[in-house]
Amino acid sequence: MKINRFFIIPAVVLATQLSSAQIIVDSKEKLNPIVQNFVNEVNTNSQLEGLAYELLDGIGPRLVGTPEMLAANEWSANKLRSWGIEANLQQFGTWKGWQRGITHVDMTYPRIKSLSATQLAWSPATKKAVEAEVVILPKVSSKAEFDKWLPSVKGKIVLMAQYQKIGRSNEQIKEFATPELYEKLKKEKEQATKEFNDYVKNIGYDNTTLPEALEKAGAGAIAISNWTGIMGANRIFGAKTKSIPMIDIDVEDYGMLYRMSENGAKPKIKIETQSKILPETKSFNTIGMIKGKEKPNEYVILSAHLDSWDGAQGATDNGTGVITMLETMRILKKYYPNNKRTIVVGLWGSEEQGLNGSRGFVADNPEIIKGTQAVFNQDNGTGRVINISGQGFVNSYDYIGKWLNAIPKTVKDHIKTDFPGMPSGGGSDHSSFVAAGVPGFSLSSLNWGYFGYTWHTTKDTYDKIVFDEVKNNVVLTATLAYMASEDPEFTDRTKRSMPVNEKGEVAKWPEVKEPKRDSKGF
Repeated sequence: MKINRFFIIPAVVLATQLSSAQIIVDSKEKLNPIVQNFVNEVNTNSQLEGLAYELLDGIGPRLVGTPEMLAANEWSANKLRSWGIEANLQQFGTWKGWQRGITHVDMTYPRIKSLSATQLAWSPATKKAVEAEVVILPKVSSKAEFDKWLPSVKGKIVLMAQYQKIGRSNEQIKEFATPELYEKLKKEKEQATKEFNDYVKNIGYDNTTLPEALEKAGAGAIAISNWTGIMGANRIFGAKTKSIPMIDIDVEDYGMLYRMSENGAKPKIKIETQSKILPETKSFNTIGMIKGKEKPNEYVILSAHLDSWDGAQGATDNGTGVITMLETMRILKKYYPNNKRTIVVGLWGSEEQGLNGSRGFVADNPEIIKGTQAVFNQDNGTGRVINISGQGFVNSYDYIGKWLNAIPKTVKDHIKTDFPGMPSGGGSDHSSFVAAGVPGFSLSSLNWGYFGYTWHTTKDTYDKIVFDEVKNNVVLTATLAYMASEDPEFTDRTKRSMPVNEKGEVAKWPEVKEPKRDSKGF
């Protein structure tokens, strides 16, 4: 399904976004003139806030298989073309089509209350609103007992997740509780988690098979609360049901319903979800390219994944990586017109389902992979880059160290390096290249609460971006790309001798994995 989106954006938003904080360069530091131009452009003409507005507020979350993902592909390609950069969409597979709709979840008994809840990705819609009693999992200790209880869920809405007695973060408890109380509450929480995990194991199910069993038994809907441990933030992943809705309820409302059900109040909730199941849809990477003038068959790749989960806007996972790489391409096109090697930007699809876009690119573009000088990937939040690993390439220090010397000291001084490091086996898209023996480097950021607060959560929104930190990363990425392009030598790909693990076995270099080309079995 093709979407044409036209944004009426106030001029004040699209105009140059200036910030009081800038990339400061010591007057005694002599930068390469091109690098100095990068710094000047970032300081005086940054387009980051406008790019973020268009992507995050305009298009929104970018779940693979949705019209919004295709809209993001088209938007990013058109943005590159507007800067005079060749761009196209490269298909790597298909995925089940789906589009989020309006979701209403309300408690209707014993009193009226609108609940804070989110439909899980790919969850079936309700043909008509589902209104039913809420029940909790039974206090049983075996699969036989649980299976005997299962028929009683027919027509009910089942709370399937662990109940959280305290909805405060560990950090807040530690700040205000006495040391004795903190230790007591910490142990109670750990014990409750262990007991719940043991319970699920004892009844013979897991997070995938339990929803399937409840659905087969006739449940009207399933509700979970995938709380992060930070107030207000829940993680949103995919539904495990095929015909009934599956929703996530914020910890506060989930706890209220749980206590009511446990105490015999027989609460009822009403669920209305208007999502749409769409036909199987094509999955794309957005590929932009500035042809090299001297070595067009050698490549420097800028890497970030364009897709996201859709509990929020996908701002720090990975909108910040996307706008970093787009802004870097704009600046390189403007201030580095005689690039020696071809500079490629890859904005990957379906990273969240297993690095499928970047793995597809590696599989489908063997000549580019053969000629790739380096890959620079950014994918862990809004913070300034503070770590670069050599990813297991023996001589990576020789070239990464040299390239880093061209970076302004105020940017470089934040960065710790690890050479030769260990190859990444997963986690983000540089891993797809490392597995293929290509020097792929993660530009790892200061987390700014990433893993607890924004990673895959309902709070991953525009306002969590710290643009001054992202500017720092643009200067870094543009300089690394420039230096990698200019380097007279092709990067050495010699792999390190892998260490022996605690079992006495020699660790193996990660294997190249085929992408999932469709959603079968997912």
